This record gives sequence, structure tokens and C-alpha cells, in this order.
Amino acid sequence: MKVLNDFNFENKKALIRVDFNVPLNDKFEVTDTNRIEAAKPTIIKILEDGGSAVLLSHLGRPKGERNPDLSLKHICAAVSDIIGVSVKFVDDCVGEKAEQAVAELKNGEVLLLENLRYYDEEENGDEGFAEKLSKLGDIYVNDAFGTAHRAHASTTIVAKFFPEAKCFGLLMAKEIEAIEKVMATGEKPVLAILGGAKVSSKITIIENILDKVDDLIIGGGMTYTFIKAQGGKVGDSICEDDKMDLALEILEKAKQKGVNIHIPVDVIAADDFDANANTQVVDVDKIPDGWQGLDAGPDTLQNFKKVILASKTILWNGPIGVFEMEKFAKGTIEVGNYIDEATKKGAFSLVGGGDSVAAVKQFGFEDKVSYVSTGGGAMLESLEGKTLPGIAAILA
Repeated sequence: MKVLNDFNFENKKALIRVDFNVPLNDKFEVTDTNRIEAAKPTIIKILEDGGSAVLLSHLGRPKGERNPDLSLKHICAAVSDIIGVSVKFVDDCVGEKAEQAVAELKNGEVLLLENLRYYDEEENGDEGFAEKLSKLGDIYVNDAFGTAHRAHASTTIVAKFFPEAKCFGLLMAKEIEAIEKVMATGEKPVLAILGGAKVSSKITIIENILDKVDDLIIGGGMTYTFIKAQGGKVGDSICEDDKMDLALEILEKAKQKGVNIHIPVDVIAADDFDANANTQVVDVDKIPDGWQGLDAGPDTLQNFKKVILASKTILWNGPIGVFEMEKFAKGTIEVGNYIDEATKKGAFSLVGGGDSVAAVKQFGFEDKVSYVSTGGGAMLESLEGKTLPGIAAILA
């Protein structure tokens, strides 16, 4: 695959698709700069080569309308601060105004174009729109893993106008390598920890990774569908009754493939879905009526610890309990601690997917795991075994 370091950008204008879809407060200040920071190394490499950077991004869902609240001009100051270069801005992303701004761009300078999604053609993957974008650079760089699962004009279609001059940015390459480590090249034993509320949202991931892992920990709300399917009593816990047969099929498939599945044996049960609820520790298959499991219990965590510390490659996707409430956060925190310990011992650990990334950030594990993915949907589709259009376009 062609990566950034395969090109010298001297006197070249790099058209870079970044993912600057960042949260803003009511004063239009960026409240989480992670995505901007993640793109910085790619931009700096291009500037240090003696080239210039033209940045493409979307922000929010303007649905083809020029919503001033979703203008990328609001993030210009934050991008300038993080990159260390005063970033220029133009209030369009195609056409004469954008082309003029690019023409005036000097080596060492950075230009941020207006929100791509002000045009419906972006999300529609319109070829004419992509061709207009292609006029704004000499080399196309895709560094937006968070949008790589979308066949949009700027993430996929535009690449065809750069048959020999396209590559992955440094962030994108790291994301691809991290997933490859878990799915193909990782040292064994390989462990996947899947949490979250529903089996239905993880079916395709589970089915795809059963051929690639040695151990699978199932946590979070998914637990209770598996327990009830095996005849256990789950009280008022979240449960997908229509997925119980599927849960049994997954257990059988895992057995056939020699994958060890680890399901909680005890839980912290609560008499209400509330931060102030009464709690008790109960066996996972004996939860009383009127009570619901909201976190992993102490025996479960000891079991999980042994598996995690014995693993050499670890994927974590989804929390272990309702970590948003302090009373039910211990399971998620402890699993983070065990992964931290395993990583220090030499394991490769990848965290991906919205809620698990949120938990990792909340509890300070970001620098204690090997890699935290920047792409929620893109990460999940990669784990499901799908070829992401944004990646395929560069490889074509």
C-alpha cells in the first residue's frame, strides 16, 4: 500500500482528507481536539518536505445547506494552535473561490476548505463534485479513518483522479496496521473483549473474529442474552429474546473452532437503572425478578484478569458495565487496568468503537494501551471483515 513516506511533497500541494468532525460548544470552541491532533503528523511531514496542505473535512450534518453553525471557520484557530502554523480558510470547497485560494497557497502553508457537506454531492459520491475537488491538489492523501467506511466524493471517488499520486496518511496507515495486527498478524494467544448492550450489534463481528481469536470475553448487556439462552434467570436485565438461538449458535461455533468463550459468572445487580439504586452481588444465572445486572461481579473480574494477562494480542470493543454511573463502572475500569498490565508485559492492545473509546478516555487509559482507534463505524466494519471504500480507493 502507498503511504505518505513514499512521496516527497516538495513544491507539491497535498489534498488531504482529514476527519475534523469535532464537537463544538455554544461558543463554537472545540471541546475535543483528538482528531485534529491525530492528523498533525501527516500535515507536518508535508510542510517539512517543502509542500503545502489543502485540508478537506466535513462537520456535522448540514444536509446540503449552508448552516453557519457548522462552518469549519469555527475550528480554524484550534487547528492553527495544534499544528503550529497559521491556517488559512476559504468559505467554499469547490469552484473558483476555492481554486483561487489554492493557487495562492505557498509552500509551508495550510489551507482549510469549507464544510464538504454543504454540498449534497459529497455524501452522494458524485463524480463531477469529486473531479472539482481533484483540481485542488497534486497528490491526494486520505488520513480520515473515521469516514473510510463511507463511499463519499472526498473519501473514495476523488482518488480515481489521482491514479499514481494517492496514498494513506500516517494516521490511516496506523489504523490499518493496528487492525491487521489483531485480525491477521498478532502474536497468539489473541483475545477479543466484546461488551456493550446488544448481541445484534456485534453478531457480524463475533462471526468474523471466531476464526482469528483464541479467547473471547463477552461482557456488558450482551451477557444476559447468552445466559438466558442457556436457561439462566436474568431478572429484569436487558435481553434480546429473539437472539437467544443465535447466542447458542455462537457458543457452538466457538466450541467447534476451539475458541474459549468467557462469560460473567457473577454480576452487580441493581433494583433500578439508577445511580442511587440498591445493589447486590448475585450469580449471573440467578438474578431475582425486579433486579438487573449492571456490571461484572468480583469472581468474573478475577476470571477475566487471568485471560487478559495470558494474552499477547488484545482487542477491546465495548464496556463491561454501565460505566457512565460510578456505581457500575468498576468492571470497565478493572478490565482497563488488566489490559494496561498486559500491555506493559509486551501485549499489543487495540481499543476501538465509540463507547469503549469514551470509557478509555474517561478513566485515563489512552496512553496505557497500544492504540486507540479514531474511527467508530469504520473500526467496527473492519472487524466485521468488510473492505472499507476509503481504503479500497487508495489500493486500487
